[in-house]
Amino acid sequence: MKTSQNKIYIFDYSPETLVEKEVKTIEECIAFKESPSVTWVNIDRVPPVDDLERLRAVFSIHPVVVDDILNVNQRPKIEILDDYIYVVLKMLTLAENNKKVESEQVSIVIAKDFVLTFQQDIEGDTFASVRDRIRNKTNKIRGMGTDYLAYKLIDSVVDNYFNVLEAFSDRLEKIEHQLINNPNNNTLQEMYNLKREVLNLRRSVWPLREVVVALERDDTPLVKDNTRIYLRDVYDHVIQIIDTIETYREMLSGMVDIYLSSVSNKMNAVMKVLTIIATIFMPLTFLAGVYGMNFKHMPELNWVWGYPLVWLIMVTVAIIMLVFFKRKKWL
Repeated sequence: MKTSQNKIYIFDYSPETLVEKEVKTIEECIAFKESPSVTWVNIDRVPPVDDLERLRAVFSIHPVVVDDILNVNQRPKIEILDDYIYVVLKMLTLAENNKKVESEQVSIVIAKDFVLTFQQDIEGDTFASVRDRIRNKTNKIRGMGTDYLAYKLIDSVVDNYFNVLEAFSDRLEKIEHQLINNPNNNTLQEMYNLKREVLNLRRSVWPLREVVVALERDDTPLVKDNTRIYLRDVYDHVIQIIDTIETYREMLSGMVDIYLSSVSNKMNAVMKVLTIIATIFMPLTFLAGVYGMNFKHMPELNWVWGYPLVWLIMVTVAIIMLVFFKRKKWL
């Protein structure tokens, strides 16, 4: 786990200059707020209320937005105001050998000259690719504004969903292999676990459509026309992810049906064998019952070969019934 202390990273850049530093206090961000360059302040852990209040005062953020930042259990949403745009996303990262998906709320405040991002205390750095682009002087992002930076941040979150989907695909293949070769209770449990995680992913991605559409179609001056083109591409990715999620849900539902059908077939096979055994023993039980009666006058009881003869009859009846079942393909 990361340290419980806040980490505040600042990227202040223009086509020719770049300042990258980690600061300790909110007040140290003031010097960058008024700079003509693009300023990105990333707070790696949601700060205490007092720090957020100071941040609100420095960057003129509405108190309602501050409350939303503190509430880390929100669905993805967007609020477009006069001076800035507030976006909430769900960042998903893989942990424990790609078997566990951890969810992290990311709050983004987009203004004319600065972007604020707030992350939770979760391992993984989805924004690493954005940082690398900023460090590259020749990269397009250095000559673009805050709207393009916000696009790259959102795009990195969306692209990471594909990594999660790829991990889900691998797990689906393993479950399918188990389902065909040796389905058991563990297989069913894995299916339900994956189905729950796919549903959680759907809850994170489905509202994201509204966020991207609002950014792309709203007439806010904070988003330039050349950035809207890139946002359309993000929207296409979101739709692709949603389609894949729906496919996985259908596959999992089908796998559950196949599993239940397989269990039912196994049970039917067992019942079939037991029924055949019971059917074979019915005439044998009848013969044993007849000669087990306590009547005094039963001539066969005094026969020298009576006992082996009864055994011969029983075995013959059993063989005849087995041959009959075999010819009927009941065995």
